[in-house]
Amino acid sequence: MPTFSAPDGTQLAYRVIGEGDPLVCIPGGPTDSAYLGDLGGLSAYRQLILLDLRGTGRSAIPDDTSSYRCDRLVDDVEALRKHLGLPRMDLLGHSAGTNIAAQYAAAYPERVSKLALIGPSPRAVGVAITGETRRELAQLRENEPWFPEAFAALQAITEGTGSDWEAVAPFFWGRWDATAQQHHTAGQPRNQEAVAHFAADGAFTPERTRAALTTCEAPVLLLTGEFDLNSPPVSAARFAEVFPDATLVVQPGAGHYPWFDDADWFVATTAAFLRG
Repeated sequence: MPTFSAPDGTQLAYRVIGEGDPLVCIPGGPTDSAYLGDLGGLSAYRQLILLDLRGTGRSAIPDDTSSYRCDRLVDDVEALRKHLGLPRMDLLGHSAGTNIAAQYAAAYPERVSKLALIGPSPRAVGVAITGETRRELAQLRENEPWFPEAFAALQAITEGTGSDWEAVAPFFWGRWDATAQQHHTAGQPRNQEAVAHFAADGAFTPERTRAALTTCEAPVLLLTGEFDLNSPPVSAARFAEVFPDATLVVQPGAGHYPWFDDADWFVATTAAFLRG
């Protein structure tokens, strides 16, 4: 697994899958990139450069825990671009990784050719997702056998009386079968210190990021699932409004991992965007 040095000397690792023009991929979590797999077969069209965020996967644990902060991780992405020798790059982020990708595009707009935000988390641009929005979206799944228990847990979380996130996991998948459950378990963040510091004070400066992104000339794809409780379509639409050249796509029947729920649909849509 190749490595490179971050600006603070931390050794970071990445995986390379496929051939063709490179697509740098930033996972969510914060966690390592293994749960992304090959993004449902997108590697047949592009060479995927999948970064393990610092302190996850094969990447080293930094000496300074404040470097886990979202805005600080932007420097790691820029170091990877330089390491790869890319004057500009196509960039894909998933979930929390879209906050890193968006802040990167705000800081280095001239370095981004295309930007794909999958299951976009809009925290970096100050778009709030209300408990009511999540509950309304969750009710689309009321005919699922797991719905009553999962919805009760969600209601408690959104009302501030509960914290059983494991119980609401089924809402993040288009289908909650054995394979989805295995993927869910494998993709859980293991470095809780990285999770705790990701959104620390100063990690997000929404007004400044929004202002910078209004001048971003790169085409942007925001792709979310119809049932994505983490990134509801209505919130992704508000995120899309920040960019001058954005396309919002809602994948039917998908949750927070659209390449998993319908790989062919996801790959065809994303590859078409990347081809321009």
